Amino acid sequence: MKQYFADLHIHIGRTETGKPVKITGSRNLTLKNILETASSRKGLDMIGIIDCHSPEVIEEMEALIDKGEMQELDDGGLQFKTTTLIPGSEIEIYDSNCHGPIHVLAYFPTLSIMAEFSKWMGSNLKNIQLSSQRIYCDGVTLQRKVKELGGIFIPAHVFTPFKSLYGKGVISSLTEVFDPSMIDAIELGLSSDTEMVNRIRELEPFTFVTNSDAHSLGKLAREYQKIQLEKPSFEELKLALYENEGRIIIENYGLNPLLGKYHSTACAHCGEPITKEMTICPTCGSSQFVKGVSSRIQELSDLSYKGKKRPNYIHQVPLDFIPGVGPKTIERLLHAFGTEMNILHNTSLTDLEGIVPKKIAQTIDQARKGELFIEVGGGGVYGRIKQK
Repeated sequence: MKQYFADLHIHIGRTETGKPVKITGSRNLTLKNILETASSRKGLDMIGIIDCHSPEVIEEMEALIDKGEMQELDDGGLQFKTTTLIPGSEIEIYDSNCHGPIHVLAYFPTLSIMAEFSKWMGSNLKNIQLSSQRIYCDGVTLQRKVKELGGIFIPAHVFTPFKSLYGKGVISSLTEVFDPSMIDAIELGLSSDTEMVNRIRELEPFTFVTNSDAHSLGKLAREYQKIQLEKPSFEELKLALYENEGRIIIENYGLNPLLGKYHSTACAHCGEPITKEMTICPTCGSSQFVKGVSSRIQELSDLSYKGKKRPNYIHQVPLDFIPGVGPKTIERLLHAFGTEMNILHNTSLTDLEGIVPKKIAQTIDQARKGELFIEVGGGGVYGRIKQK
């Protein structure tokens, strides 16, 4: 068994011909650029690209296989250099009982099965070319289709205020929307971590995953997990989600929830932090608030329930979040140490000081140890890191 780093929620901004896929994604967030960045710069062993249902993206993957740049694995997934791609799709559900919008993730072992799912999904939504489109069926129907095709089904970023299972507070239990027996894991999302959510009883059966939801190349591996597998493949990932045959998620790595842009409740108009006692914003007078993830999790939690033992959740600060670390510094570090995973997990303070100024090296080390002050995020604005 070996240990691998995986980020399973990465968007495609544009196709190679310039057509939009994730409209809010960066223009250079193409399939080929994601694969190169994940392999050569980030050091990710496994990635989930969740816009692989788009027909032009399928054509691009087929072209890479035809040119011998990518190979399909016997256990599922596609190998590009040192990185395994798990083809996936993000889908929006809004059922007839007004549950939604809710985003979910579906992953498939092969390109042919992904193409079959894309064809089925195309008859149930308006624009199969684009990411995160609303599907005109209920959640259980979608789950059944994913399972019929041998796929993995994961509700996405379940606590964020918009487009998530729990976020808007319209449900009290996931059973109102989904069949729990067809859920393979739960994606926590930014602004939350394992300790915060571990007192929610109905989540006890599910493994937690933590992913970047990257809309730009720089945000790859903003959040990720370390997984113990025989090799990085679809079937091995499936085993790890159920902790079978020694395959497990060892640790989750993510931003400190305080850095999340929806961690605390804030005014929807001016972003002023809002306390539980406030009914109107003291700055602009608005009564429209964006409920913070921390508040929503408290509503769902049972304080009499301790929760089960889970993998450690490590508060990891990506290089581009660290004060004083700009693009030129990152390039110097990558040139010296290879990948961001190597810099964050393996490079000593002494080695860092040999490449970048001592103050920057110490700041990186402080970030790794959780020794930086954080200004809490909320209302759509990320928190900020400050040096002690």
